[in-house]
Amino acid sequence: MKLSAHKDLKNAITDLPVKEKDRLLLRLIAKDKVLTEHLHYKLLEDESDLEHRKEKIKGDVEEQVAELKKLNAKEALVKVRKMITTVNHFYKVTKDPIGEVELKIFILNLVPFEYRKSTLGYRDYMILFSAFYLKTVAVTINKFKKLHEDLQFDLSENLNDLLHKIYSSKLASSAEASNLPKEIN
Repeated sequence: MKLSAHKDLKNAITDLPVKEKDRLLLRLIAKDKVLTEHLHYKLLEDESDLEHRKEKIKGDVEEQVAELKKLNAKEALVKVRKMITTVNHFYKVTKDPIGEVELKIFILNLVPFEYRKSTLGYRDYMILFSAFYLKTVAVTINKFKKLHEDLQFDLSENLNDLLHKIYSSKLASSAEASNLPKEIN
């Protein structure tokens, strides 16, 4: 049931006493962890906390990347997905599109492409890893293009480094097939 479809309910809520509204609002917020964290960020944190959040994610990623080289493609895919999910959560909490693009480019630049082959199983997880990686790059490029020109200028060097890394690896043919640009101007 959407609130917009029930104007009587909307009016009844606005007519509630302030104390009752506050109690209901706090109960609703408590049910949504992301909303609670977003409100904490918006009401109680400042710009330095945003930088701290980004640095924490970068530090965690750098620790995990050292481990990635020892894993097979299946295990690496799981770890990289978790890293990207962390950035998605960061965006849901902070609503910072610049930080989201910056962190994704940072992660994608650090992630290696070479993994041990899995001896068990019938699936080639390197294909799944490559598909996930290239789709994440494409989504990141689309979000990059929506940023202001000045912000694009600041991030373009790192993004071009990422594209160069992809096109000078074994992912080049897959990248070309998925119409990934070779360079961002």
